Amino acid sequence: MSTKQGGKAKPLKKPKSDKKDYDEVDMANIQKNKEEEKALKELKAKAQHKGSFGGFGLKKSGKK
Repeated sequence: MSTKQGGKAKPLKKPKSDKKDYDEVDMANIQKNKEEEKALKELKAKAQHKGSFGGFGLKKSGKK
């Protein structure tokens, strides 16, 4: 009885988690968190477009 066992063994699949039942307070908190994350992403996108603060970059000294 020869068996083929080459490479890594596949991990066992996890059972699918059941959907949780949320009450109104939990749903409100989840919605609030999603809105905050969306606002942070928008702010980060705006900050990347502007570049450095003041638009001058690093200040160099006159010494060599």
